Amino acid sequence: MPAKSKWERLADHLRSQIESGELAPGAKLPSTSELCQEHGVSAITVRQAIFKLRTEGLIEGVQGVGVFVVER
Repeated sequence: MPAKSKWERLADHLRSQIESGELAPGAKLPSTSELCQEHGVSAITVRQAIFKLRTEGLIEGVQGVGVFVVER
């Protein structure tokens, strides 16, 4: 099995924070630039991870405001 890509590892990390309650429903995720710095990845990598979590229904974006954990 091939190793996971950076965006997949970041998505897994954020997903585990959401599932554990560390990022509670309604919580705002760190900005793209903050996630880039914290995880040593590019903005494209962050956007791919965010897109994946959005398609899974775990987060939603509010234009000009940020990305938030959805109520489950």
